Amino acid sequence: MRPTLDSRPFWYLRHGETDWNARGLSQGRSEIPLNQTGIAQAERAAAVLAARADSFAPIARIVSSPLGRALRTAEIVEAAMVRGGHQRLPLAIDSDLQEVCFGVQEGEPMGDWYDSWIAGDYTPEGAEVFADLMARAAAAINRSTAGEGTVLVVCHGAMFRALRAVMGLPANVRLSNAIPLWLEPGGDALAPWRLTEVSS
Repeated sequence: MRPTLDSRPFWYLRHGETDWNARGLSQGRSEIPLNQTGIAQAERAAAVLAARADSFAPIARIVSSPLGRALRTAEIVEAAMVRGGHQRLPLAIDSDLQEVCFGVQEGEPMGDWYDSWIAGDYTPEGAEVFADLMARAAAAINRSTAGEGTVLVVCHGAMFRALRAVMGLPANVRLSNAIPLWLEPGGDALAPWRLTEVSS
């Protein structure tokens, strides 16, 4: 049985770029820091959120993956929003928001095995099964959205593939670095969730 997301809207932001992103390498749990492009992307995302978030729903708090590239992105966003006149945002960490473990594929070029992994036909040695990732991602998001006010989740690309699958959307879609997404329940069977990219 596919896990489900509670019907609460939220913001989602993938971390800024790392050198491994730029080189097309699978990162997984490997601790790869933001590069200068990634830091600039996080700053731009913060500016967009400071200018546009209130027209969707004001951000009340941030929940981040514990991995450094996500947590640094979250810290940059929080600091930039405060500089822009917003109140300080509580920043919490949920270990279940950390990126999928890709096992032996970490540090290797991104290949053509993602579809098979998502379908459950193939899992790299030492990697997390996609169905387990879906369950973990849904549970972490449901915890994150259960608190008071609208949350910004700062997380990862493969995690978002799992969330797309939970939402009944095509899963193997690459998410851009540091482009804020507004997600809200759609209210009908054909579009149970609406995803809005907020880039300017």
